[in-house]
Amino acid sequence: MSEKISFISSEEAMELVGAIQEEEDIECPNHRILTVYNKDDREICWFDYDEVMRDIGEVAKEQRLEAVNRYILERIPSWAKEE
Repeated sequence: MSEKISFISSEEAMELVGAIQEEEDIECPNHRILTVYNKDDREICWFDYDEVMRDIGEVAKEQRLEAVNRYILERIPSWAKEE
C-alpha cells in the first residue's frame, strides 16, 4: 500500500528552493537526476530526470528550463520543509 504524498504550494516552494541541479546518480551510472537544494544549500529531494522530461513532454529548447523548474516547484513534497 503506497502512502499518499502531499505537496507544498508553488509559493512555498519558491521560498524554500534555492537551486535545482542536474546531476549523475551516484548509485546508478549513466542515469541523471534533478537534485533540489534549499536556500541553505542542503539537499531536500530529487527527481528522476527521464521521468520529468517524459512528463513535461515536447517543449521548445528555449522553454525547457522554465518547464522543468515549474514542474518541480509544483511537486515539492510537504516533508521537504522538515528536512
